[in-house]
Amino acid sequence: MSLAGEAVLPHPEKATATHTRPETGSEFTPLLRDVKGQELLDRRTGWYARTMVTNALALAAVVTGMALIGGSWWVLVLAPVLAVLCARTAFIGHDAGHGQISGNRATSRRIGLVHGNLLLGMSYAWWNDKHNRHHANPNHIDKDPDVAADVLVFTSGQAATRTGFRGWLTRHQAWLFFPLTLLEGLALKLHGFRDLRRQTGRERLVEGTLLLAHAAGYATLLLTTMPLPHALVFAALHQALFGLHLGLAFAPNHKGMDMPDPDGEKWGHLRRQVLTSRNIEGGALTDWFLGGLNYQIEHHLFPSMPRPNLRLAQSMVKAHCRDLGIPYAETGLVDSYRQALRHMHEVGEPLRADI
Repeated sequence: MSLAGEAVLPHPEKATATHTRPETGSEFTPLLRDVKGQELLDRRTGWYARTMVTNALALAAVVTGMALIGGSWWVLVLAPVLAVLCARTAFIGHDAGHGQISGNRATSRRIGLVHGNLLLGMSYAWWNDKHNRHHANPNHIDKDPDVAADVLVFTSGQAATRTGFRGWLTRHQAWLFFPLTLLEGLALKLHGFRDLRRQTGRERLVEGTLLLAHAAGYATLLLTTMPLPHALVFAALHQALFGLHLGLAFAPNHKGMDMPDPDGEKWGHLRRQVLTSRNIEGGALTDWFLGGLNYQIEHHLFPSMPRPNLRLAQSMVKAHCRDLGIPYAETGLVDSYRQALRHMHEVGEPLRADI
């Protein structure tokens, strides 16, 4: 994959002012009215019930398969299948966190705790807090935790401070991105346990108990269905592919898109969500593989919209943006990765130039 020699997206500090016309509030209101008129914000309880039951049955089938062939190395064939099903589980937890499945907060939390903490070992409270801050200010360098300087950086300003091993990471971050996602499954578990220190009272008790229950259940499942060597390889393969799948699903959404200038004009809701998000073209397979996140623009404009309704709202959002002259980013899956990696490659360019 070539990362150089192509037109590059602007660095956040170079984002042009052509998109920053102040929004009056009326830009989003007509679209919201039309979407409500089409009942696209109404819950799809039956669809989600079928999705959750299907996913649970598929998980049970994999567990049964592990028990039947766990004594053979052929059991490793089930690790990628389990990784894919775990990603489906994460998508359900994501939708619950946005209130897409139920309008009742307690019900949404229960669904999120089961699909996050219990089934994945990933803290629902931690994810919700982090993800809601991302949705409120996507790609905002001071407010979006997803673009905070960490293992990866997303602006030349962040890159300028990197030295030593972190500098090496930044110089090569485009090439390292997907290999690093192999560790994401484990990182999500670690973040969840670390977040227990922030939580208090009943929330900490419930979250911590379910996280421990997942860890104990996962270890018991592996060690009772297969020999220790098989279990270690299975766990490594499963967690690595699970992290990779999540990376493949989340990478195209915002990386390489416009980043608001913290000191510039403020963008209203419509521009803040549309200009920082990228949609992925495709059909039913893309929808399934990316868990509906391929409709990232619609999802950010209407976070509580049920997943199956996002594609129904797309034409309305496209037309509305076209009428207002607001760019609507949509590309193929492979090209989305190329754009995201190109941006990360360009961010690290000054450090490579100093060598």
